[in-house]
Amino acid sequence: MASSPIESVFQIEQIARLPNHLKQHIVDQHYNRYTPADHAVWRYIMHQALDFHSRHAHAAYVEGLRKTGIGIERIPRIEEMNEILGRIGWGAAPVDGFIPPAAFMEFQAHRVLVIAADIRQINHMEYTPAPDIIHEAAGHAPIIADEEYAEYLRRIGEVGAKALSSRQDFELYEAIRHLSILKEAPDTAAEEIAAAEKDVADRQASLGEPSEMGLLSRLHWWTVEYGLIGDVNDPKLYGAGLLSSIGEAAHCLTPEVKKLPYTVEASNVAFDITTFQPQLFVTPSFAHLNDVLDQFAGTMAFRQGGLAGLRKAQSSANVATFEYTSGLQVSGVIAEVVEDGAGSPAYVRTSGPTALAVGGAELPGNGKETHGDGFGSPVGRLRGQTRPLELFDDIGLRSLGLETDTQAELEFESGVRVSGRLERITRRNGKVVLLSFSGCRVILKDRVLFEPGWGSYDMAVGGRIVSVFHGAADQDAYEQTSFVPKERTIKVKVDDGARRLHGLYRAVREIREGGKGYDRLPTIYRQLRADHPEDWLLALEILEVLKGRGLRAGLQREIHGFLEERAAAEPGLAKLIANGLRLLPN
Repeated sequence: MASSPIESVFQIEQIARLPNHLKQHIVDQHYNRYTPADHAVWRYIMHQALDFHSRHAHAAYVEGLRKTGIGIERIPRIEEMNEILGRIGWGAAPVDGFIPPAAFMEFQAHRVLVIAADIRQINHMEYTPAPDIIHEAAGHAPIIADEEYAEYLRRIGEVGAKALSSRQDFELYEAIRHLSILKEAPDTAAEEIAAAEKDVADRQASLGEPSEMGLLSRLHWWTVEYGLIGDVNDPKLYGAGLLSSIGEAAHCLTPEVKKLPYTVEASNVAFDITTFQPQLFVTPSFAHLNDVLDQFAGTMAFRQGGLAGLRKAQSSANVATFEYTSGLQVSGVIAEVVEDGAGSPAYVRTSGPTALAVGGAELPGNGKETHGDGFGSPVGRLRGQTRPLELFDDIGLRSLGLETDTQAELEFESGVRVSGRLERITRRNGKVVLLSFSGCRVILKDRVLFEPGWGSYDMAVGGRIVSVFHGAADQDAYEQTSFVPKERTIKVKVDDGARRLHGLYRAVREIREGGKGYDRLPTIYRQLRADHPEDWLLALEILEVLKGRGLRAGLQREIHGFLEERAAAEPGLAKLIANGLRLLPN
């Protein structure tokens, strides 16, 4: 029995090995929902894009269309794209509109391109704030055929998957998603859009100090989405937002848009998804993107660790992982960080389910079930010891009175004292990572941090916190969850009139592709004018066929005149129609 389209997606190697919390974002493309008019929108935009980008985009774009199997004439099937993307080590997964930034970044880290399955409506052909298959498949996919750029895309995803975010970030994401859905939905009231725009603006204004994810999202925006490359005075396009927006692609090269050299300072420049960008950043090469990324990553908690990293994770109130010098990783929601008075953490406590891991693999017997109510442990060196505890061998441990089945007492430089019966010593990779006690008491000055009556006590071992990052170390063992938005994109409802219009689009496509039935075109055009007098795209397609075949000069002039009238009557269509006419056969 043949697999369904969505089952086929999950069988792709890149998709199959995704962690489960990412797989839940994947939806069915529902290819049969695309109407003949949708395919015409794709075809128009791709013809325009190919013409413009062959002159103004990075050289990898046109070649990338061929390499990734993205055709001009119809919307691509995700399973077809995956057959070709798999050859360059990537995959594609259909999703429903905007997904949370952390999930989006993590997909990239796994070399999976998320494809918003919807397609923009004809009245948003030049630009839409909502992600759609034109933006993702025609914008992102071709450029990843360039190995150097693909590696940058993977690396910024990898860094982004570790970035700490805030509650305000998530609220802003939800507001942006809601606005994008409303703007792309048909017949949304202007007041409703205005209210959603105000909500986005208010949340942007109240973000406060940007989180790591907020800052990294700006670098992603000014490169992956809206990046220019080459000479600042004569740049080429490579950002997917520009490659998929036939309106902004032309506008961005005008003097009206400021061109700035791309540096890490771009992380301080906010962006607005609802309009054309007033300035863009130009990288001299794809290699430079990685240099800037490395510079930014050096400021992040996953590289710096320490008290500052723990504080960032604590303020995020999300599941995060902090890693000791021993390699032990503690994953949970950080509830408290006790300082030692010298600017370093003395004791870290999580709340709720917590798991311990090493190298991204959960330690047996130390999952959420064991530490369901949280975990707390000291950080630092023992008083009077120059060597970190994790480096002691058995002889060294015995010299400290640390031997299984014996009473032990430890005092840290911070003043934290641990006393109890040592039951187990856990080592990984030649280092002590965990000491497990029974009847244990942990105190810091007059404060009791752990009582014997609370059960067994597992003490993390490590002189410093070297890394703090978003999410669980062993995501699947932790059963990490990723928020899947409840608000879904609004599907266009097709009435009888629309079905008849789609039938006309289908008929013209069959005539064009089949090379016969040209005598039906006058009747189709008359029906179009009678029943759908506002539609200009199908009229343009009919004119294209007639001119290409040198047929019915009188009808050609009539259709040309109609299109010029539409352009004059509705200025918003003038450029679209003019560009369409410009590409017709002579």
